[in-house]
Amino acid sequence: MTTIDSQVHNEVPSIDDLLPYLPDLWVEQIANTVFRGASDGDAPYPPKSALAVRPDSRVDGGPPDLKTVQRQALDDRVDAAILLCTYAVDGLHNPEQAVAMARAVNDWQIAQWLDQDDRLRGSIVVPSQIPQLAVEEIERVGGHPGFVQVALPARSQHPWGSRLNHPLWEAITRHDLVAGIYFGGAPGNPSTPAGWPSYFIEEYVGMASVFAAQVTNLVVEGVFDLFPSARVTFLESGVTWLPAHLWRFDKEWRNLRMQTPWVKRPPSQYIRDHVRLTAQPWDMPVDDRLALDLFDQLGSQDLLLYSTGFPHQTAGNLEHLLSVVPEEMARRIRSTNAHEWYRGFGR
Repeated sequence: MTTIDSQVHNEVPSIDDLLPYLPDLWVEQIANTVFRGASDGDAPYPPKSALAVRPDSRVDGGPPDLKTVQRQALDDRVDAAILLCTYAVDGLHNPEQAVAMARAVNDWQIAQWLDQDDRLRGSIVVPSQIPQLAVEEIERVGGHPGFVQVALPARSQHPWGSRLNHPLWEAITRHDLVAGIYFGGAPGNPSTPAGWPSYFIEEYVGMASVFAAQVTNLVVEGVFDLFPSARVTFLESGVTWLPAHLWRFDKEWRNLRMQTPWVKRPPSQYIRDHVRLTAQPWDMPVDDRLALDLFDQLGSQDLLLYSTGFPHQTAGNLEHLLSVVPEEMARRIRSTNAHEWYRGFGR
């Protein structure tokens, strides 16, 4: 059976790897200043934790390279994979710097990853804190056949449905790309609605509420009405929070729909049509009955995409889940959903 991994990380080892793709001005800046690229402190996971990277996947103390990804995540495991580079361009406050780094990361992805293995597709890194600059980068590389997605952090300066971001959605949909909203982000504002947390576990557990806020905003601001072909993948959002959120969102929409008359359908319908979630981390106990109940509550076989999040080590046994659900549903999760969502990739 074909398997498409909808999320495999490719991480820039160091700023030195980007030097061949940077203009001379920025090569000189890096040589003569303390700037060393996006900060490890902006990484969505503690960089050296087992949660962030499998110990056997590290290369000379750094993240997995292409050969390691091929050996440990692709060969004899999956037939195709979509890469997600989470280089924290959104944490850079100098616009020219953010643009230069995003361009370099994308050119590095093309040269070192996408051109080296036909099984791979990539996610465009953009200076998402400035929508117009993000649009320019999408225009520059959005037509490259190796890119199928634009990477957007879940934590953002403004919700992704904000009208400030409508030019971004126009460019994404015009290039027939998916918006991949991923765990993390470094916008400078607190990571929880209640302010700054003391421990990473607070941020990790609370990230589900960030994804919930983003999907609520996308529907309420009318993104899916303005851009009917928009597709959004939530990457590492978890899954179990969604059914209750769908129920509550529909309920409150019925009570308050006069505030947003452009939202013509129940929110759950928009979400089932326009949003997908990667299946890892599978945030549910290994309980066959609960898993089947969850799928009933989701109300669709199309929502989940098979993923490993390599090289992350996340809780949950996805293979066990696929052995529990009906065969057709397992096939859809393993490959068909991603094949359809990413316009024929992987088969």
